[in-house]
Amino acid sequence: MSDPHAEYSKRLEACLKTIASRERVHRRVGNAKLAIIVAGLVLTWLSLGKHLFPPTWLAVPVALYAVLAVLHEQVIRTRTRAETAASFYRKGLARMEDLWAGTGAPGERFRDAKHVYAEDLDLFGRGCLFELLSTARMPMGEERLAQWLLSPSPTGALVERQALVTELREKLDLREHLAVTGEDLRARLNPETLPDWAEGKPILPAPAWRGVAAFLAVGATASLVYAVMTWSYAPLLIVLVLETILLSWLHRRAAAVVAGMTSNAEGLVLFSEILKRFEAEPFTSPRLRGFVEKLKGGALPASRAIRRLAYAVYWADASEGLLAKILNLPLLYTVQVAFALEAWRRQWGAQMRGWIDIAGEMEALLSLASYSFEHPGDPFPEFAQGRDREALFDGEALGHPLIPAAQCVRNSVRLDKQTRVLLVSGSNMSGKSTLLRTVGINTILAMAGAPIRGKSLRLTPLAVGTRIRSTDSLQEGRSSFYTEILHIRQVFDLRKAETPLLFMFDELLEGTNSKDRRIGAEGLIRALLNGGAIGIVSTHDLALTDITEPLGNAVHNVHFQDTVEGGKMQFDYRLRDGVVAKSNALELMRLIGLDV
Repeated sequence: MSDPHAEYSKRLEACLKTIASRERVHRRVGNAKLAIIVAGLVLTWLSLGKHLFPPTWLAVPVALYAVLAVLHEQVIRTRTRAETAASFYRKGLARMEDLWAGTGAPGERFRDAKHVYAEDLDLFGRGCLFELLSTARMPMGEERLAQWLLSPSPTGALVERQALVTELREKLDLREHLAVTGEDLRARLNPETLPDWAEGKPILPAPAWRGVAAFLAVGATASLVYAVMTWSYAPLLIVLVLETILLSWLHRRAAAVVAGMTSNAEGLVLFSEILKRFEAEPFTSPRLRGFVEKLKGGALPASRAIRRLAYAVYWADASEGLLAKILNLPLLYTVQVAFALEAWRRQWGAQMRGWIDIAGEMEALLSLASYSFEHPGDPFPEFAQGRDREALFDGEALGHPLIPAAQCVRNSVRLDKQTRVLLVSGSNMSGKSTLLRTVGINTILAMAGAPIRGKSLRLTPLAVGTRIRSTDSLQEGRSSFYTEILHIRQVFDLRKAETPLLFMFDELLEGTNSKDRRIGAEGLIRALLNGGAIGIVSTHDLALTDITEPLGNAVHNVHFQDTVEGGKMQFDYRLRDGVVAKSNALELMRLIGLDV
C-alpha cells in the first residue's frame, strides 16, 4: 500500500456506501414491520371479532414479524459496524492531514509533572504525542505505549520492535477489525487489579463444597415444587435451614471474591474478542508467532477462557440486583457465583498476567504500526553502539511530529565526541525552544521503537533529560528559579545511568542575575561534559555564548535569526552557525506600540 491516504479514502468510501445501502434497507424493513403490525391487528379483529378464519392463521404475521426482526437486527449491526469503520478511517485521514488534535485518547492519566521530560516534550494531553500515536482499544495497550514513551528500552528490544512494526504496519484489515470490535460495549477493564485477583489465593473452601451448594440449590427447588404439589413443607424447611447455615458461613467470603473483580463483563468480552482476533492472525516473526502460541497453548484458547470468565462476571454484576438478593437463600446466588469465579481462577488465573502482557504489547505495537503506515516518509532510526560511553546524535532534516507538515521547518543536528553541546542563541520566537523539543521528541520516538520525523537519524542509546518549562508555585512556596534547579538536579541524576545522557535546557538559569547565570551555566555544562553527556542549551542572553571559550571545542555556538519586513517580524526558523547578531526584544515592544 504505497499511498495510505488513497487507501484510507477508498475504504472510507466503501464504508459510506455500505452505510447508505443499509440505511435504505433499514427503512424498508422498518416500514414492512409496521405494515405487518397493522395487518396483524386487522387479521386479529377479523379472526376474533368477525370469526372469518381460525385464530391459528395469526401465526403467519407473527412469524413474518419475527423473521423481519432478525433481519432488521442484522442490518442495524452491519450499518453500525460500517459507521465505526468509517470513523476509524476518518481519524486516520485526520492524522495524515494534521487535523487530529482532540480526536484521540490524550493519555491524561499518565501525566506526571515531576517526570524528567514528559511535560517538556508534550507527551500527554490534548494535541500531544500520545494522542497522535495511540490506537489502543484497551487500557493495557495504552499503558504499554505510555511505558515505552516514558522510559527508554534496550537496544536489542528496539531493533526487534522496529521489525515487528514493519510486519504489522501492512495489516490494515487487522487494525480495522480491532477498531470495530465491541465498539458498543461499555467496557471497564482494569489491567492493574485483574492479574492480582486472578492470582489470588482461594478464599472459599475446597471445590467439593461447590457441589454441596449446587445440591442444596437443586434441593430447594425440588422441595419447593414438592411443597406446592403436596402441601408438605418439611423437606423445604430442612433445606432452607441447611442453606442458612452454609450461607452464614460462606457469604462474607463469597462477597469478597465477587467484590475483588473490578472489571465488568463487557470489558472482559472486549478483551476476549481482541484476543480471538490475535489468535486467528497469521504472523511471520518468531515473537508474534510466540504470542499466538501462548494464547492458544492451553486447554482452551485464551479468548474462550476469558469469555467463560465474562459469563461468570455477568452473574456477578447482577448480584446487587433485587432478584439476586431474593434468590440468595433458596438458590445461594452469591455463593454459586463466587464458586464459579474461584473455579475459573484456579484453572486459568496463573495465565492472566501473561495474556494481559501480550494484549498490551500487541496494541502498543499496532499503534506504532498505524503511525508508520500513515507516515511512510518517516524512517526508523539507526542505532550505533558508542565506545566508552561516547554518545552520538546525528539527525538530518529533523521535524517536529506535532507541527503540521505545511508549517514544519526542518533542521539537521549533530552531536558527537567533537561537538558535544550546541549553544543556541536567537531572538524571542525564533525557534530555539522548538529545536529542543524536536530533538527531544525524536529521541523519545527512537527509544520507543517508532519511526522518527526526519530524513534520517543515527544515534547511540540515550537517556533524555530536559528543562524547558519552569513555573513558580505559590502553594509550595517555590520560585521559578528554585523549581528550575530542582528539575536540573533530576537531569543530573541521569548521569549515573549506564546509558549516555542527552540533555536539553531552554533559557538556562534565566531566573538569576547575569553574572551568576554565566558562572552557573559554565559549571553545569562542564559537569555534564565530564559525565559523558551531550546536549543542547538555548539562550537569548548573548553574554552566555562566551562560555564556549573556557569549555573548548566541545561547545559550539549556533543561532536562529529574524528580520523585520513591512513592520512585521519575520522568522525562517533555520539553524545557522555562530552567535546571533541582534535581539528583537526592543523591536517587538515598538511593534506593539510601546514607546521604548
